[in-house]
Amino acid sequence: MKRLPLAALVAAFFIFLLFFVSVRQAVLLLVGVGMGAALAGARFGFTTGWRQLIEQRDPRGVTGQALLLALASAAALPLLGQFSELNAALGPPSVSLLVGAFVFGLTMQIADGCGSGTLYKAGLGVPLNAAILPLFALGSFLGSVHLDSWLALGQAAPVSLSAEFGTGTALGLTFAGLALALVGVRLWVGPGRAWLERRWVWGAIALAVLATLNLVLAGQPWGVVYGFGLWAAKVSVALGLFDPAANAFWSQAGNAQRLTQTVLMDVTTITSIGILAGALWISARQSASDTQPLTLQQWAIGLVAGFVMGYSSRLAFGCNVGAMLSGISTGSLHGWIWVPMAFVGTVLGVRIRRRYGF
Repeated sequence: MKRLPLAALVAAFFIFLLFFVSVRQAVLLLVGVGMGAALAGARFGFTTGWRQLIEQRDPRGVTGQALLLALASAAALPLLGQFSELNAALGPPSVSLLVGAFVFGLTMQIADGCGSGTLYKAGLGVPLNAAILPLFALGSFLGSVHLDSWLALGQAAPVSLSAEFGTGTALGLTFAGLALALVGVRLWVGPGRAWLERRWVWGAIALAVLATLNLVLAGQPWGVVYGFGLWAAKVSVALGLFDPAANAFWSQAGNAQRLTQTVLMDVTTITSIGILAGALWISARQSASDTQPLTLQQWAIGLVAGFVMGYSSRLAFGCNVGAMLSGISTGSLHGWIWVPMAFVGTVLGVRIRRRYGF
């Protein structure tokens, strides 16, 4: 799509949200557009950064992610300590988290994109990621339906580092954890490696600013997975295939309310639409994809991986954005549990990806 008609569509949607939904949702759309432009323009791929570290011992992507986490934490933790109306991305340490994070890390490598990566690559016109979107949504919805059964296998109460230790100590622990992770990366990649690349740096700075704006405007951290699951849940309810009152997750007051409201009231939906638009804006200027055409087997494996990725993302209480970025930057212990489990999964996922020639 050409940039001028795209800009007109975004402007029209912005005006519609402004006058018929809410000012907050209209502004969040622009935040989402910025996120999509930053992700696509910098090619800021969480999945790619991890894969480059494993296969090429290239630390630049992971360094960019660590910078993003540090900047986002430096903004989010003081804000959360100052304004009680803002909410952290807390998830319970649980069997569900362990299994979900591992499986998510595995499948995101096969599908070549996490939640945000699938969104922005779909916006760039990558065929596999575009096809994965509805399957990711269906998987996320089914994961939410089954979440109560997974939590019954064992869980603890969510842990907030800020609530336990105070804002200053929580921020110090976060920086120390990131520094320790980079030490581990240094031991893995060895000497003589480039650690910084311009696109990763400016992408990290832009995304940290936008994630902070999302927190302030939405009252909650940036998320992707919930919106996907909500879309599929609303379709299932509309078709008479699902009774939310009989489900532990969707009968919760907040979730039940969102099912009765227009989807445009959901903040994750609005930012996700913005991410697609922002990526489309970038794709109008540069080549969308340099990937080779996939075989039928690769298509089948990729689509199944996309569905399982959606399912596991709900069990893990988020993806690289909702669990890692938002979890860690707002002081949730579950974010720190998610990262090593997802990384172990991604090591296996990279091998499977190589095995099938992706």
